[in-house]
Amino acid sequence: MANLKPLIMRSNRLLGATLVEQGLVSIDDLDEANDRLLELMSTQSETARVSLLSIMINEKQCLDEANLLEKIVEDHMLGLIALENIDFPESIQATLKVEECWATLTVPFDHVENTWYLATAYYLSPAVRSFWEDKIQGNVVWFAATIESISEFLESFESKAAHAAMAGAN
Repeated sequence: MANLKPLIMRSNRLLGATLVEQGLVSIDDLDEANDRLLELMSTQSETARVSLLSIMINEKQCLDEANLLEKIVEDHMLGLIALENIDFPESIQATLKVEECWATLTVPFDHVENTWYLATAYYLSPAVRSFWEDKIQGNVVWFAATIESISEFLESFESKAAHAAMAGAN
């Protein structure tokens, strides 16, 4: 997990800068959220699950997720997706690295020929886009998703993997 910490910090820092740049949050709100992010990063064992976006939307309530998604759809022409409506191919499930998904709040949900389809809550973070575009060989089609949709998918995926591991051990 330690190898993801620089990615987490950079992703959140660049997201915060973009949110301020685009007038979605104030610099004071960003400073408060960053302080809380650093506090959580130093006290939680699962640092990949800590996100500036969650802090701003859920804790500080200084950002409305609906407004953020509307801005992403309008300005960046992304579609919206709810991951609970997706049937994930076995090939993706077999290679999914949950820690990377948590760290970037991004999930690859389909792969057709040379094109990957990714759902993300962190589209406005250039570090997240660069990470996945460098990691994936081929074209990337981005979709916006809520934090809740991505979190629920990842929690469900982890639960199923744990059950499968227990069943395999018996």
